[in-house]
Amino acid sequence: MIEGLSKKVKAKAKELGFEKVGITNAEATPDAKNNLDQWLMAGNHATMQWMAKNNEARGDIRSYFPDAMSVISVGMNYYVGKNQTSIQSDYKFSNYAWGEDYHRVLKRKLFELLKWLKAKSADINGIACVDTSPVMDKIWAQKAGLGWQGKHTNLITRDYGSWLFLGELIVNIKMEYDVPFDEDLCGTCSDCIDACPTQALDSYQIDSGKCISYRTIEHRGNFNEGEAELDSWIYGCDICQQVCPWNEKFGQISNEPAFQPRQEILNWSNKDWVALDEDQFRKLFKRSAVKRTKFSGLSRNILTNRNKDTKRQN
Repeated sequence: MIEGLSKKVKAKAKELGFEKVGITNAEATPDAKNNLDQWLMAGNHATMQWMAKNNEARGDIRSYFPDAMSVISVGMNYYVGKNQTSIQSDYKFSNYAWGEDYHRVLKRKLFELLKWLKAKSADINGIACVDTSPVMDKIWAQKAGLGWQGKHTNLITRDYGSWLFLGELIVNIKMEYDVPFDEDLCGTCSDCIDACPTQALDSYQIDSGKCISYRTIEHRGNFNEGEAELDSWIYGCDICQQVCPWNEKFGQISNEPAFQPRQEILNWSNKDWVALDEDQFRKLFKRSAVKRTKFSGLSRNILTNRNKDTKRQN
């Protein structure tokens, strides 16, 4: 263990733009693994078969990175002080995808942090993770003291609510560890559960097949009967976060320029979205998380909402 390294790592992470940082021991998490297994067995992952892959690594981080000794968990605020009322069209678009792809932003900064660490000792090695790795981000964030997993299943913090992107730097050295966040500050509140228009939420559980974010992003192909309720969302959904009292009271505006919204998302009309073609899609969403749904998925979502609107008007 390098003397005082944990404190220096936190200072460097803050300097790089991470608002939240905590450090915890890299150890097996059997309880979290069991909860994940039960969730998968219930079919709550819908068609996201990748959730079941590398499942052993999700339960034991050393299966993923054998030299792992410490997990540096980070959170970056992406709230830009605007909401769906800032959008000119009737179509809603999740805040997290308004700007640059957060995977690129966080990984770039985590690699900088790892490079800085390696300069301290040639023996230090690590791996950067931003939610595409078989690592349970929210579990590690809670173990590292960042916050707690709310009833909407997102991590909530006292100072930024749940408007945070999470990532980890897994390293091969022992460090000083933070106290896990063991409180559940949701209390009796059920605002997120009550507000979900498709009843996708139960306390601390989500049925992905009913979730509008899943439907608009991960679902491939046409919607079956009963799946087409999107509540005017064309990419993602923020309802459970919008109604969360912790976000209403403690949401802070991000200082990260990369998360500022593309003006088209704010200013395009319904007609602009309906007329979107594949070439426009590629140009507009270059370096964007929206590429995840592909042009076929986004156009499907737009047309599904348009058809719903047409039926209501008739």
